[in-house]
Amino acid sequence: MLIRSRRNFLRDTVFLPALLSAQTPANPKFDLLIRGGRVIDPKRNFSSDADVGILNGKVAAIAPNLDAAAAKNVLDARGRIVTPGLVDIHVHVYDGVAPLGIPADPNCIAKGVTTVLDAGSSGAHTFPGLRNYVMRVVDTRVFALLNISVVGQSTLSNDNPYGELLDLRFVNTKLAIKTIEANRDVILGLKIRLTENITGPNDLRALDMAREAADAVALPLMVHIGGSHSPVPDILSRLKKGDVITHSFRGGPGGIIDERDRVIPDVKKAVERGVLLGFGPGAVSFSFRTAEKVFPQGYLPGTISSDVHQFNVNGPVFDLPTVLSKFLLLGLSIEEVLRRATANPAGAFKFPAGTGSLDVGSTADVAVFELREGNFEFTDAMREKRKGHRKLIPVASIKAGRVYGNAWLPVETARRRALNRGGGLSVTAI
Repeated sequence: MLIRSRRNFLRDTVFLPALLSAQTPANPKFDLLIRGGRVIDPKRNFSSDADVGILNGKVAAIAPNLDAAAAKNVLDARGRIVTPGLVDIHVHVYDGVAPLGIPADPNCIAKGVTTVLDAGSSGAHTFPGLRNYVMRVVDTRVFALLNISVVGQSTLSNDNPYGELLDLRFVNTKLAIKTIEANRDVILGLKIRLTENITGPNDLRALDMAREAADAVALPLMVHIGGSHSPVPDILSRLKKGDVITHSFRGGPGGIIDERDRVIPDVKKAVERGVLLGFGPGAVSFSFRTAEKVFPQGYLPGTISSDVHQFNVNGPVFDLPTVLSKFLLLGLSIEEVLRRATANPAGAFKFPAGTGSLDVGSTADVAVFELREGNFEFTDAMREKRKGHRKLIPVASIKAGRVYGNAWLPVETARRRALNRGGGLSVTAI
């Protein structure tokens, strides 16, 4: 867990709110102007210094030197990076039900990740709780991949070593289809985990049932590989265009490379027919060495996700910006890294139009980062450490035009406004 000094705490909570200022223009054009940052919007192949003007929760303009005097609120982003709100298509935020689950907001939107896809925490029987008590409550935009097991990921834990697919009586294809059809606005596909302690010898039978459901609803299937009972080629043979392999860059057996460190032919065939190589580090599913062997062969992840959950949120994953920083260490440019956490994941699933972009007229979900230079230690899932020299640090998150507070940039609450009126506080925010 990151331990912050009192000096850093004071810096983050007192000085950084000065980035946000409020004013009362006579003829306001913008509710919020994000001024002077380096705007990187991979969907539009845009990477340049510019201002972002927001009005009525939508992106109204992107251009240099917009009229700051015409904005009700100005966020000073000079020297920082401004991107679409990050899109993480592999998280576990069914806190309190799935043992992997963690709270969404402090681990997602507070870190610049405005839209997430919960990857199979819920099944048909437990999904209503995810919708009612997570999706409808949190500030992070949460969508879901439905687990093919009706119990979702509620069974396996450190204290109960029995996965959700050891008994296929808990797989109900018709009920999965029914649940998806009733919730198409938020369920964007299906998820299945094929590690042997979760499926036993049932992996291919369970995968065939998930395939049947995915085909019936015409949505993608995300498949967790690694340590499966059946060989990876047998699993890949069942995947179709639009499906996602997660944990592609894992270490050890059961991944995408053979004993000679060559990408296996079946992976090449899968990629050629449109299967997406997704990156999710999990707790044991990312190896620097695997990435360094695979990248020169022409295989990069199509998407970069955090797979953040109970057993990696305090390290080595921490959050999506930290994961993206590891890919800067591996040699990708900042534009390449951000494409895999904005435009690419937004295009992999049927998110609302405008997700992962700053198109004029789109919902104003925006993230502001500092790209800090220095010496940073990063750790993969194999506990191998590497030194990097750039790290993405979240500064501010904007959802539908409204600034979301975090330790760096507290947002004014009703109590804080009342204290301000009484002279007790002097933080200005919206």
